[in-house]
Amino acid sequence: MAPKSRSYQVSATPVTIIAQLLLIAITTLLLVWLVHLREGFAFNSSTKAKIFNLHPFFMVIGFILIGGEAIMAYKTIPGKRDTQKVVHMILHLLALVSVSLGLFVIIKYKNEVGETDFISLHSWLGIITISLFGLQWLFGFVAYIFPGSEMSTRASFKPWHTFFGMVIFLLAVCTAEIGLNYFVLGINQEGLIVNFTGLLIFLFAAAVSLTVLLPRLY
Repeated sequence: MAPKSRSYQVSATPVTIIAQLLLIAITTLLLVWLVHLREGFAFNSSTKAKIFNLHPFFMVIGFILIGGEAIMAYKTIPGKRDTQKVVHMILHLLALVSVSLGLFVIIKYKNEVGETDFISLHSWLGIITISLFGLQWLFGFVAYIFPGSEMSTRASFKPWHTFFGMVIFLLAVCTAEIGLNYFVLGINQEGLIVNFTGLLIFLFAAAVSLTVLLPRLY
């Protein structure tokens, strides 16, 4: 029997490069939107919009961009798998800190302007995603970093860890897209920037998902 052709195979490397370019583009659009068009950031300010602006900043940067980088760490970080594992866990910890700050500032903003918390689908999905993300990180730490965990436990947990990790990441993307939609009030400069940011976030999520499926090298 003739050997199977491998010409159809694609390495994860070009996809991760595209993901990095998308990350830069998303960050740029996010800063242009929040700093140039929406007055910037502040934890404490008489201009309450500055407090609110920290929420989309921390959520997109933390959940999606840093979280996506953590997922791709096994394909982008050179060296041994143990090194990649540590980078993966640290990046996810940074993402967890970022989304916790994002949750804090939106609660602070709602309290200061007198709005009701947690009544929208966006907020419900956000709380679910943050809770699942925290549990996923804790279980991952116990299974793969904490001393004493058995190799058989790690092996049996791995496919579930990967599956739920991607589900949580994509749920975060879905939540962000719903949140961004609140700002599109017409075909104007802000609306276009927000729409393009949402489209790029979708493409970034697709690139991250593809790196999970593709081999690192041919």
